[in-house]
Amino acid sequence: MKFLGIDLGWKSQPSGLCYLELIDGKLQIEDIDRKESIADILTWIDTCVTPEQPAIIGVDAPTLIPNATGSRLPDKLTHKHFGKYHAGCYPANLSLPFAERTVKFGLELEARGFAHAPTIEPQKPGRYQIEVFPHPAIVNLFGLERILKYKKGRLSDRRLELIKLYNYITEILPSLDPPLCSLRLCGSFLPEIPTTGAALKQVEDKLDSLICAYVAAYWWFWGEQRNLVLGDRTTGYIVIPSKSQK
Repeated sequence: MKFLGIDLGWKSQPSGLCYLELIDGKLQIEDIDRKESIADILTWIDTCVTPEQPAIIGVDAPTLIPNATGSRLPDKLTHKHFGKYHAGCYPANLSLPFAERTVKFGLELEARGFAHAPTIEPQKPGRYQIEVFPHPAIVNLFGLERILKYKKGRLSDRRLELIKLYNYITEILPSLDPPLCSLRLCGSFLPEIPTTGAALKQVEDKLDSLICAYVAAYWWFWGEQRNLVLGDRTTGYIVIPSKSQK
């Protein structure tokens, strides 16, 4: 089974991409990349997963937006459940500039056979897509009291927060089920944390995409036993791991 994570650029900015594969009971990192155009992202997906292969894609973007204005139900629920962690998400509606891009991306995945999976039979091979949200996922997977604030603020502070994320990924994810490969095996794919702004953003996108891919794997492996689903196929939905259980 293959697991792809897409930290989708909601506008025209680059997107982080991660490809994991479950081999001998462990998630191996097969690729971490960054692409700008939707066409290039879709080509990357087609390269990672051929038409007959099972896979699940976790997308950090609102690919289902039924409402013309206001907020979706899952957006509101992130604030209800994760607001105290500073992990509520931005509202999505069809009048916002990014909506056409993110909804169309979901439709492109559906055309490739990746069906939305707000419910799933754990560990059943298939071709699925889900919406994910790294901030609350990181809070729950790593048992944090608030989000890691690596997206805004002073460069030096963002870098320290990104280093924390890197360390949690390499130290904690290998201890969960399904386990990520050890740092010794997958370290060549994980980028070093740079000191300049543009380079830091590249690493941020890539690590976010790895979290997206891991959440997709966690959903496929455990289903609702160890995950929360905020919303549904009609309202839009976000899949978030529950508090980690080693």
